[in-house]
Amino acid sequence: MDKLKIGIEGFLEKTVLSCDSAKAYGSGLVDVFSTPAMIAFMENTAQQSVQEYLSEGFTTVGTEVNIKHLKATPINARVNCKSKLVNIDGKKLLFEVQAFDEEGMIGSGFHTRFVINMDKFMKNIQTK
Repeated sequence: MDKLKIGIEGFLEKTVLSCDSAKAYGSGLVDVFSTPAMIAFMENTAQQSVQEYLSEGFTTVGTEVNIKHLKATPINARVNCKSKLVNIDGKKLLFEVQAFDEEGMIGSGFHTRFVINMDKFMKNIQTK
């Protein structure tokens, strides 16, 4: 955790597939990039941006999203996501996230993740 610093940025790109659609997710009836898929893409971008700064055996888990999906994006379009670590409060990490397609911003907001020890986390889950 000592290596984590405010300002760490992440960037991912992908092509929207039919499995990313609102129809496929069950969140709607149309074949456009779904809100749940966009949020998962944002979470993935944030997670990957800090993973290299964590000690072996540690990762982050998402706990909160405050996201606006601003515009529909068709299947087969290219999208990208940017994340920026904007606050560190102990093990709690706050990211600003933004997603774009070829025409501009399609989503933005904030995402909270917590740093966890994977072994301890899984042991705690198994005892429930």
